[in-house]
Amino acid sequence: MSAALVSVDWASRPVQIEHAWVGVPDPAAPLLVFLHEGLGSVSMWRDFPGRLCRTLGWRGLVYSRPGYGQSTPRAADEHWAPDFMHRQAEDLLPALLATLGVTGRYSLFGHSDGGSIALLHAAHQPDRVDQVVALAPHILVEPISLASIRQARDQYINSDLHGRLARHHADVDSAFYGWNDIWLAPEFLPWDLRPRLPYIRCPVLAIQGVDDVYGTMAQIDGIADALPGTRLLKLPACGHSPHRDQPEAVLAACQAFLAGVPSPQET
Repeated sequence: MSAALVSVDWASRPVQIEHAWVGVPDPAAPLLVFLHEGLGSVSMWRDFPGRLCRTLGWRGLVYSRPGYGQSTPRAADEHWAPDFMHRQAEDLLPALLATLGVTGRYSLFGHSDGGSIALLHAAHQPDRVDQVVALAPHILVEPISLASIRQARDQYINSDLHGRLARHHADVDSAFYGWNDIWLAPEFLPWDLRPRLPYIRCPVLAIQGVDDVYGTMAQIDGIADALPGTRLLKLPACGHSPHRDQPEAVLAACQAFLAGVPSPQET
């Protein structure tokens, strides 16, 4: 996908945001906004957003958050606070949409941290968000998550993970340590989105792999506990990235959900 940069005033801080439009070119088509994972970017989505949007006949907006991809990097001495996902959901995303001239309603597709941000944004903007698809979202901190994040740090220092990520980020240390440092910080342990979930008024589809090493089913089951109408899809032989591990199943479930048709794969 072809990406561009746009200058956004983020809480009185100017930042450059990498973004790309995918799917159908019709500005009147329904809009699906994609929110990437904790180490993601525009390029790391590969062709999935375009495939989904073309299947739906929708347009899609894909962007890299500050600190990721080709967007403004995190300063070396900048440490994210425990509310960093709230700030993305409640400050940055509204500012980006306003800058790009998005004034109507839209739906959200978020993966991992992006799934959490999607839920937070839907709670913050209940009158604008039509639907949320959350893949492997986090709503609370679990020991399995922290163990895998510690392992990722070791791989970043001692394996080729740094090089693989560097293909997708202008400043790979900005992306990795911004995410890794705050998740492993003691002050992040009480982080919990469950009090915000009841503010969501739109339908939610939550998808998680059975073999996800970054969270248990408590994550999406917790969403369903707070929002009883939530549709759950639990995918066997699938890890933390369902759209990469089981793309056809995710495409089918999303097409059915976003079109308002029950999917036989949902559990």
